[in-house]
Amino acid sequence: MKNEINRAFMAKKKIFIYSLVALTLMACGKKSATASQEEERVEQVRTTVLQPREIEREISVSTNLQGYLTQNVAPSLTGKIEHIYCEVGDRKTAGSDLVRMDQTQYKTTKISLANLETEKNRVEMLLKTGSATQQQYDQLVAQYNSTKEQLDFLEANTYVKAPFSGVISAKNYEDGELYSGQPILVLTQIDKLKALVAIPENYFPKFKAGMKLTLTSEIYPDQVFPATVEVVYPTIDATSHTFQVKIVIPNGKNLLRPGMYVTTTIGLGKANTIVAPYQAVEKLVGANDRYVFLNENGRAKRVAVTLGQRFDQEIELIAPEIVPGVEMVTTGQHKLVDGVKINVVE
Repeated sequence: MKNEINRAFMAKKKIFIYSLVALTLMACGKKSATASQEEERVEQVRTTVLQPREIEREISVSTNLQGYLTQNVAPSLTGKIEHIYCEVGDRKTAGSDLVRMDQTQYKTTKISLANLETEKNRVEMLLKTGSATQQQYDQLVAQYNSTKEQLDFLEANTYVKAPFSGVISAKNYEDGELYSGQPILVLTQIDKLKALVAIPENYFPKFKAGMKLTLTSEIYPDQVFPATVEVVYPTIDATSHTFQVKIVIPNGKNLLRPGMYVTTTIGLGKANTIVAPYQAVEKLVGANDRYVFLNENGRAKRVAVTLGQRFDQEIELIAPEIVPGVEMVTTGQHKLVDGVKINVVE
C-alpha cells in the first residue's frame, strides 16, 4: 500500500515539473517574439530626392540706426555758462554758435596779446637800430606766440561753434549754470545716418566697401531705403563668429532717425545649393541643434544640418552629407530614430 502511494506521488511530481517547464518555454517564446517584432519594426515614411537649385543669395539682419556724426559739446574750460544759443530739436549749420562760456579769461588774454604785439613791434624797431639784442627780441616773439596759441584755445572753448550741420539731440544745462564736465549739448547729424551690422563669418569673403543694400522699417512698411557698405571691419569676433560692417544711409528727407530699428537686406549674388521643406527639419529638445533623416539602404540615418537662407516653406540645408541625389525623409520623420527600418510609401 505504501509503495502505491509513493508511485502516485512521484507521478504527480513529474506532471507538475513538466507543466512548469512548458509554461516557462512558452513565456520565453513570447518574449523572444516580442523583442524580434520590436527590433524589426518598420516605420512608414515619405521621402524626396534632393536636387541642386539656383537661388538669389541674400541675408537679412536687424540693427539700430545712429547719427553719422555725433558730437558732445563739452568745452575744455570749466566755469559759468553765459549763454546757450539753442534748444533740443534745433537745427544748426556748421560754424553756427552753440554756447558762450564766461569770457573773463578770454578777454584778459586778448589784452595781454595786444600788449605783447605792441612790445614786439617796438623791440623789432630797436633791434634794427642796435638798441636791442636779438635775444630780447626772440624771447618776446616766443612769449607772443605762446599767448596767441593760448588765446586761440580760449576762443574755441569760450565761443563754441557747431563742427558740422545737425540737430540738437540733448541739452543738459541752462544759462548761468556752472559747467562741470557733463556735455552741455549733444549735436547729431541726421541727414546722413550709419549703422553697424554683425554678419556671420562665412560671408566675410563676399563683403566689399561700396556694396549696395537696402533697409526697411516697420514705421514705413511700403518704403525701401538705399544704403551703402562703407567699412568692412577686418577681424572676426571669436565669441559670436561674426564681423562688423558699417553702412551709410542717405537721409535727406529726414524720414529715418537715430535709434530706429531697421532690417538690412544684403544681396550676395546667385548660388547653387540644396533646399528642402522646412517642416522636414527636426530640432533637438533643449538645444538649437537641427537634424534631418536620410534613407540609407532602407534605414533612417540621422544627419546634423546647419540652416541657411529660408524661402517661404523651404530652407537651405548645409552639411557634408546633404548632396544632390540623396533621399531625405519629409513625412513621418517625427517618430524616427537613427538606424530604424523604414518603408517609403507614395
